[in-house]
Amino acid sequence: MPTFTSADLTLAYDLHGSGAPVLCVHGFASSGKVNWLDTGWVETLTDAGYQAITLDNRGHGRSDKPHDPELYSPTQMVEDAIALLDHLGIGRAAVLGYSMGARIAAFMAFSHPERIAAAIFGGMGMNLINGLSDGNDIIAGLRAPSLADLSHPTARQFRIFADHTGSDREALAACMETSREPMARADVRRIAVPVLVAVGEADDMAGRPEPLAELLPQGEAVLIPKRDHMRATGDKVFKEAALQFLGRNFPAATVS
Repeated sequence: MPTFTSADLTLAYDLHGSGAPVLCVHGFASSGKVNWLDTGWVETLTDAGYQAITLDNRGHGRSDKPHDPELYSPTQMVEDAIALLDHLGIGRAAVLGYSMGARIAAFMAFSHPERIAAAIFGGMGMNLINGLSDGNDIIAGLRAPSLADLSHPTARQFRIFADHTGSDREALAACMETSREPMARADVRRIAVPVLVAVGEADDMAGRPEPLAELLPQGEAVLIPKRDHMRATGDKVFKEAALQFLGRNFPAATVS
């Protein structure tokens, strides 16, 4: 797996296919492989003529995993993504983010609009602004001696997921402390690029997609039927909506 350097950290990524580039930014406790390869997203994008770029965020996958919470702000994680585009010589790309990855995509679209042709916020609705109410419980769950000590349902869910992916739980706890920074409503209104907001109908973590899309100057919303936060990731309704959105705003033949 190829790597690049960002702020003295070695981060891993992979390239799939050719065509207009789509940077895929995974969610908390996941990885490029788990979020995008295992769910069929890479195949979906490459079959449609796009190049899928899967990044392992700092603290995740095969990338470096510092334990210092001060190294996981959205701004720093955005700069990792920009550093990857620079490393690959890509001027503009679409960005597809899920959950934490959608938060990174939002901060990226706000601070570097010249690099983002279009953005997809998956698994992230109004809680981009309101924040994540379960964050402290998730941190406690990651640091608990065992799963048996946990009763909070979301904390248990993420502990199980982190153990399933073989994650460094202390790195994840550090990441959760600072990466969940909310975005100011005024800053959301200033995101000028086209954005698709896609959230599962049964997702109790993301917040509703429609009010967030209404705040965005070029926002669209899609509600993924009968899916919660985890199961919406690879849903065909989400994929179809994303391909239609990309086709309108960043066709596969676009030169980056």
